[in-house]
Amino acid sequence: MKPIKEIGECLITYGDHDYLLSPSFINMTRIGEPDEIVSTFYELYHDEVSGLIESAIKAYGVVPSWLIEHIKSTSYGRKAVMAAMTVIEACCDEDTTVLIGELRPAKVAGKSFKVRRGAMNEYNMLIIAQSLLAHGIIGKAKVRKLQRHESNEATSEFNAFEYISAARNHFGMSRAEAEQLTMTEFQLLIAAKYPDQKGFTKEEYDAVADDYMAKKARRLAKAA
Repeated sequence: MKPIKEIGECLITYGDHDYLLSPSFINMTRIGEPDEIVSTFYELYHDEVSGLIESAIKAYGVVPSWLIEHIKSTSYGRKAVMAAMTVIEACCDEDTTVLIGELRPAKVAGKSFKVRRGAMNEYNMLIIAQSLLAHGIIGKAKVRKLQRHESNEATSEFNAFEYISAARNHFGMSRAEAEQLTMTEFQLLIAAKYPDQKGFTKEEYDAVADDYMAKKARRLAKAA
């Protein structure tokens, strides 16, 4: 069992058992409805969670255990951990309870559930789940993205079936084959099939515009 890391797959070995995680389109649907997928993404990539982790890595090279405990104690941190558990469970065809733990009804008054921890710590769950979701719904393929295809508009839903249908249409795949694609793999296939798209990426457009404005400024300076 070998994961293809370039398209987002991940292999976790615990004891003598391997768990293959794949952020395929069909597995994204296991997270929930289209709006729930986006909500899960937001909870995992919450500014506070991502910011604290990035700052800790820059400062210490690792995420200290005390910071993980702090994140877990906050409402956004608890939501992020729950979202991570949901994503990892959705991306594996096997029972991942031994890895991520599980929720159990709490016997203490005032609490609905308690978390029984698994073999993975919260930090590893967060990082792995973030990577899976990025490859599953955004895509991390290093391809030219034309400016006309870019958008800063936020979306409230991710409809995996639209991409499954698009893959079947563009590549002549069966539904079963298209369901197993990740967004990263889908982007790579699109780029390979339509390699000669004309136009500028945002970076290329900005470079040309900057060059034009610099030349114009020089001409105006000479004229003055």
